[in-house]
Amino acid sequence: MASKLTFRDVSSHLTVMVALSALMGLLVAGLVIPFAGAIGVGAKSLSKSVKDLPEDLEAAPLAQRTRVLDSEGKTIATFYDQNRVNVSLDKVAPIMQQAIVAIEDYRFYEHGAIDLKGTLRAFVTNQANDGITQGGSSITQQMVKMTLLNQATTKEERDAATDDTYQRKIKELRYAIGVEQKYSKDWILERYLNIAYFGDGAYGVRSAARHYFDTEASKLTLAQAAVLAGLVKNPVGYDPTSFPDKATQRRDTVLRRMAELDIITQAQADQVISQPLGLKVTPTRNGCLGSKAAFFCDYVRRYLLADPSLGTTVEDRARLLNSGGLTIKTTLNMKFQKAADAATKARVKATDSAIGALAMVQPGTGAVEAISQSRPMGRSKKKGQTFLNYVVDSKYGDSNGFQAGSTFKVFVLAAALEQGLPPNTTFNSVRSMRIPQNQFKDCSGPYANFAPWNVSNSTTSGRKNMYTGTRESVNTFFAQLEKKTGLCKPYALARSMGVDLTNPAKERVPSFVLGIADVSPLEMAGAYATFAARGTFCENRPVNRIVNADGKVFKDYPKVCKQVMAEGTADTVNDILRGVLEPGGFGSKLALNKPSAGKTGTIQNNKAVWFNGYTPAISTAAMVAGANQEGQPITLNNQTVGGQYVASAFGSTTAGPMWSQAMRAIQDDLPNTNFVQPTGRFKLEVLKEVNVRVPDVVGMTVQQAARTLQRAGFRVSLGGNITSNIPAGLIALSRPGTGATVKQGSRVILYRSSGPLANNGNGNGNGNGNGNNPGGFPTGFPTFFPPGG
Repeated sequence: MASKLTFRDVSSHLTVMVALSALMGLLVAGLVIPFAGAIGVGAKSLSKSVKDLPEDLEAAPLAQRTRVLDSEGKTIATFYDQNRVNVSLDKVAPIMQQAIVAIEDYRFYEHGAIDLKGTLRAFVTNQANDGITQGGSSITQQMVKMTLLNQATTKEERDAATDDTYQRKIKELRYAIGVEQKYSKDWILERYLNIAYFGDGAYGVRSAARHYFDTEASKLTLAQAAVLAGLVKNPVGYDPTSFPDKATQRRDTVLRRMAELDIITQAQADQVISQPLGLKVTPTRNGCLGSKAAFFCDYVRRYLLADPSLGTTVEDRARLLNSGGLTIKTTLNMKFQKAADAATKARVKATDSAIGALAMVQPGTGAVEAISQSRPMGRSKKKGQTFLNYVVDSKYGDSNGFQAGSTFKVFVLAAALEQGLPPNTTFNSVRSMRIPQNQFKDCSGPYANFAPWNVSNSTTSGRKNMYTGTRESVNTFFAQLEKKTGLCKPYALARSMGVDLTNPAKERVPSFVLGIADVSPLEMAGAYATFAARGTFCENRPVNRIVNADGKVFKDYPKVCKQVMAEGTADTVNDILRGVLEPGGFGSKLALNKPSAGKTGTIQNNKAVWFNGYTPAISTAAMVAGANQEGQPITLNNQTVGGQYVASAFGSTTAGPMWSQAMRAIQDDLPNTNFVQPTGRFKLEVLKEVNVRVPDVVGMTVQQAARTLQRAGFRVSLGGNITSNIPAGLIALSRPGTGATVKQGSRVILYRSSGPLANNGNGNGNGNGNGNNPGGFPTGFPTFFPPGG
């Protein structure tokens, strides 16, 4: 703590200055304190004014820029009010320190708060040169002025910090004396170099070094240091990016002054003077616009602005983000982000009357690894740009979301399994049904509406179980399943899986199962990640950790997870949804080289289509929605989307390819982990009295065909080999054949292709059978595949 300043401390400085000024017969306006008597200020008045001033300058921490990093530690964005990163004096090149002292206050380490000799020398030099070439205020005085201006929060405070009045000069002088008593010269110089504005948005020497020369403050050369040292006096007028000639002249002035003081030789000065400025300007963007992951950055900022632990109000949190010098370590996987961006850009053009959106979430952690949309961030509507984030939910974005269609069927499916209904639960799912809505149970009794709900199929009809009803997305099957579960349990389950349902009156209705609620791709990616994580829901989060300006942990954002359904329920849902991506499923053309599962969704009038798919390691939701440039929903039918004419949009054909492109780009980086097979009561039990069609398995491998048939409820045996144009080793025929209607649980025999007949017509005619493999079954293959195996 500094000792208390007295009037004598200050007046001793003033007296000497006034005396010297009087001897010279002048007052140096702006460089020395005006003689009090000349402007009508008596000794008592001056004494009172000085005594009333605070003696300690409160040097608040300097505003520093915040960096946003991806999961590998690479910067994706910065937030700042002032583009500053503080640096300690020992990390500033000595030549930079020498340059700034030489041009601003060459006797800085020799005098106190004010340099009388330097002040008079500057006055004489400036008069002789008919302009200002040397400063009159000491570095300490300048630092005080910069601090007062930097800490001003109102117009009145800013005006007071820059007014050309003797009261301000006295105030600054008193502060300067206090600073000199309290802090070392090195501390003062360090703060000066960090607080100074160097023009073109660069605050502090470290940011200036980065901005103008793409180097660190510790590595500045003589030529670079001379440029930066010359900027502080007039950072706008000498800005080398706008006024290179003036910046060059100012640099040369610094170099000559350094030579005069024998800091460098004249030869060194002349050598640098003969060179160009040597700029290597590195722009520093402020905010998310221009980031390689602009909408992920936007999500991060909004996510943090909603965190009350970062400040009492949103304004407090914004101030912390813009000036706290934080390092925000996010969950962004840049490789996944690039894959997502490539897919949305290729499948939906920015100027299309449609929006493509995609979100990727890691199961078991909730880490959001990528979000992307087809309309890039920007102000040009002609280019399809927008600032509206369509990927995240309304808490963190601007969109109210889009109806999810049949992707909501999984919530009824999981609720049914949780309530003990087996996967072979079967309904006669006719083409259309008219169901009185009060037949559906709500949380407190029958749903309070007697009007009929008309529901019809757009895919197949007939007797369906959970496997076939889901794979074929049969609406009347799920309407009947929802009658069994009621509305309350599926609705509650969806909420527990992160779907932001907030209006039960409009959402918890019989048509809930068909996805009439508005949701975002990010919500659905997180919900489907719950199945991948075997029933564990983890809250979506884009941030892992925040580190403060001192490198210490400010706040951690650990995973927040909860088991919301039995593992067996999730395992069964996974097993059912795998069928969507396997031969015979609507998404079979979208399959990956890793075990995967998914569900399609199409809403009324084809205004939005979805494909939500996942592996045990990543959950990705893809959506394409019809929307004009104002974001109003329109049908996708008869639109050109991504350069392709869409007669009728469906989840598997319009959103699915976008999902598949993004996932195939990253599939080799995913672990080769399989889903856990359902066991116990969750295992498919065959109903013998249900008639189902035999799926087409021709051209599949033996294992693929067996799995497809088992999912449909059949038992499987392997017959012999037959000649066929199908490639050898693949299934050439089944008995009963493709499309035959037989009882569920019946046995289907598969026959492998041995390839076409030999051209010479001399086949040996006896196969390889030797009596040890009855029925001609290939050696090494089982003759019976148990259901679910």
